[in-house]
Order: sequence, then structure tokens, then C-alpha cells
Amino acid sequence: MRRSIGLLGLTFVAISGILGSGWLFAPLLAAQAAGPSALIAWVIGGFAMLLLAATFAEIATILPVAGGIGRVPHFSHGSVVSMTMGWTAWIGYNTAATIEVEAVLRYSRSIAPWLYDTDGQLTVSGLGVACVLLLVFTVLNAFGVKFFARINTALTWVKVIVPALLAAVILTSEFRIANFSDYGGFAPEGVKGILSAISTGGVIFALIGFRHVIDMAGEAKNPKVNVPLALVLSLVVCLLILGGLQLAFLGALDHANLEGGWHQLHFSGQLGPMASLATAVGALWIVSILDTSARVSSFASGLVSVGSNARLGLAMAQNGLFPKFMEILSSRGVPLFSLLVNFLVAAVFFVVLPFQQVIALNTSSIVLSFVVGPIAVLAFRRLLPNTPRAFVLPVAPVTGCLAFVVASLIIYWSGWDTMVHLVICLLIGLMLLLVRNAQGGFDSLDWREALWLLPYLPGLVILSYLGSFGGGLDIIPVGPDILAVSALATGVYFMANRLSLPKDKFDLYMAEEELDEIGEYDVVEDAPVEEPGFKRD
Repeated sequence: MRRSIGLLGLTFVAISGILGSGWLFAPLLAAQAAGPSALIAWVIGGFAMLLLAATFAEIATILPVAGGIGRVPHFSHGSVVSMTMGWTAWIGYNTAATIEVEAVLRYSRSIAPWLYDTDGQLTVSGLGVACVLLLVFTVLNAFGVKFFARINTALTWVKVIVPALLAAVILTSEFRIANFSDYGGFAPEGVKGILSAISTGGVIFALIGFRHVIDMAGEAKNPKVNVPLALVLSLVVCLLILGGLQLAFLGALDHANLEGGWHQLHFSGQLGPMASLATAVGALWIVSILDTSARVSSFASGLVSVGSNARLGLAMAQNGLFPKFMEILSSRGVPLFSLLVNFLVAAVFFVVLPFQQVIALNTSSIVLSFVVGPIAVLAFRRLLPNTPRAFVLPVAPVTGCLAFVVASLIIYWSGWDTMVHLVICLLIGLMLLLVRNAQGGFDSLDWREALWLLPYLPGLVILSYLGSFGGGLDIIPVGPDILAVSALATGVYFMANRLSLPKDKFDLYMAEEELDEIGEYDVVEDAPVEEPGFKRD
């Protein structure tokens, strides 16, 4: 694949993924869950995402492959783990595209009311427009990663400037200090409210957008430097913007908004809470541009999700779960067939699944795929001990374990209702894995390296069912449940590190990867290639 994305383009890919449609609603959702302590939720969520990003940053400096979320675990823990994690991420990415398209259409109701019926559901015409918009994302990505990056960079400037300006305007117009102590105090829902805001209050849903840098690493210029920098820069910039929006939102509310308590806080209007607050403080001039900005934000995020998912589809074909034709690159170095398959799947989601189920599936499926970063770091330290690293994770055994625990807690905090969707997603993936390997036999699959999934996944499911988040039985209270999840995650972390690929199998997979890259280079560049150490079959 062509390495055409520089540092700015790569950073803006992540920023575009983070600052999607969610920034207009995340301050409200987090405030409903945690009140003023939503600020702490953003700090904890940001720290958690920086931890996970740091593990992938080291990996990307030695293994910058396309579709990294699905491809990296293939080299650390083999086929079964990579298929499991890649499958859940792929499902989540497809739902991300539908969410952003839905957001574009909802923000367009004022100029096209025929998109929705009286019950707020997409009409037949609305579904047609949604599919056309998905097709536009697909076509724009088909022109090549350099063209895609230029469009996204231009759109992302709008996504950065408008929310930052909105936060500044509200902060300087109206700020009530009393909101942070009245109406139930700083943390009206206690620790549970803060933790709920992290998982279901829009914090992780927004910040997890940094993942697109990992999936685009195979097309980044100087990836050993630019990938780690893009990961850190994007998260820091977005945390400042989103934290500023949350602070402005909390301080601008008046008594009429809060007389029913933080949990009862709500706003009407198509653009939701931020536009309502801007109107209340008299900043009508910025309200007039929020409509257009909302569409631009959602459009750019949908564009990035489609492009990133194409790379993930390619990675899953390389892993053996998806058909081999999804590996084929166009003359522009784009996995065109993967783009087309993803377009069809995302279009089906619009027709088959209600929007609420799409959102639940998005959250549950993507978060799980990130647990591979912390365990892969130590695996590659053993498998590639002498490979230079532009970024080295400090105190990797401890930091990696902490990142794995944090990722596990985020999955647990998403609640039992979300866990049900995750289990269904995993069962479908398992069935597909068995069908795909029924003829070739199962002996070639890396079952030993996947043994850590046996205590991990059922353990999280059981703890979620007994816990107090999102429909659980509330048998295990907040506090002891955190200790239980942390203990499970710590034990599984060390188990997973002992079950990484043996060196001979790792060398075989790396040799296959090099041959794949040589084949791609032959097709895209049409130039002779030296193949030291390898011979074509």
C-alpha cells in the first residue's frame, strides 16, 4: 500500500474520528450520568485512552500494517485471537458509518423533512438517501488515501474550530459556580455515576476514535515517528476541546434546567443541548453555523470510518476469516473490494437494525478489540528483542497490565445490556470461523495461543451479569466489582503473555506478510522487486 499520509493528515484522521457528531451531545449524556463530576470522567477516560494508545504506539513503530486492530494480534497470538478481535472491530466500524450517516440526516431534517416520518423513523426515501451517502463515502475513499486525507484534513479544520469557539463563547458569556455544588453536590451519583459516564455517557464513544491512526498505519509516511505522535497529539487536542465543552456546559445551565436534578436534565431542538445553551446566552451568531458544522462533523467522521474499515476488512482477509478477494488492491493502492463489501453490510444495518441497537453494537464490539494492544507489546518484546523502536512503552509489564485492566473495566462498565450484544456478536463470529475452516480442518488454527480467552470472556460476562451497571442483578456492589474485574484482568494478562506465539510460528507469519507486501508492491507500482531470503512458490 502507498505510504502517502503525513503527520498532519494522520493526526487529523484521528481527530476526525474523535470529534464526530458526539461532541454536540456527549456533554449532556455525561452530565446526566455524573453531574459536575463528569469532568473527572473525561480525565479518567482520557488517561485510559492514552494508556491504550501508548501500547499501540510502540507496536506501530515495529509493525505498521494496514488494519492494525485486526492484524497485529495475528503476529502476537495467532489466527483465532486475531479473527476474534478483528471480527468485533469490523462489526463496530460498520455500525460507526451508519451512526454518522444517521447524524447527517437528522441534522438535515429542517431542510428535508421528508427524510423522517412522524414517529422519527427514516422513510423509504430517507433510507435511499442514507445508502447514497454511504456510497459517496465509498467512492471518495476509492480515489486513494492521499485524496482521502486531503478532503478529511480540510473538513477537520471546521470540526476543530467550531467546538473550540463554541466552548469559548459559552464560558465567557455565562458561568455559574454554584452549579458545581448545588443540585446534589459535585458528584450526585457518586463513583458509579462517574464510571457510567465513562462507558455510556459518550466519553469512550468519542475518544476511541483514535483507533483510525492504527488502521491507517500501513499508509503513513515515516510510521515509526508519525504514528506515535499522531496518537498522542490527537488525544491531547480532543481532550482539551471536549473538556472545555463539558466545563462550559456545566457552568452555563440555569435553575430551570436543573430543578429536576442532573438525571432529569434534557433539551429539545434538533441540534440538542449545545445549541440551546448558545441560544440562552445570546450567542445566536454561532447557533447559525452549528447546523452546517454538525453535518460537516458527521460527514467527515463517516468518511474516516469507511476508509478505516476497508483496511480492517483487508486485514481480516489476510487473517483468513474473510474471502481472499477482499485483499485485492486497486491501481491506487486501495482495498476496493473490501470497500464494496463494507458498503453492502452497512446498508443492510440501516434496513435491518433499529438505530438504538446499532449504537449498542458499536460500543460493545469496538471496545473489546483494544485489549490486544497491552498483551501484544510484551509479546513483541520477546519475539523482536533487537528491533529498534522509535517509541518505547515505559515499564511495559506494569503499564501494559494497567492498560489491560482499564480496558477490561471499560467493557464491564458498559453494562449487562451492552454485554448481551457483545456475546451475540462473538457467537456469530465463532460460527463464521468454524464455517470458514470446516473444509481445511481446524488443526492449522492457533488454539493454544487463544486459551486466555476462555477465562476472560466468560468471566467478564458473569461479572457483568452480577454487577450493578446497565441491567445487572446488582449482587456485586461498586467497589468490590472493580476489584473482581481487576483481579480477573491481571491474571488473564499474565496468562496471555505466556501464550504468545512461539518464535518459529511468528517467523513464518512474518515471512508470509513480507511476501504479501511484495505482491502488493508489484501490482501497485509495477516495478521489479528484490526478494532476499524468500522465493515464490
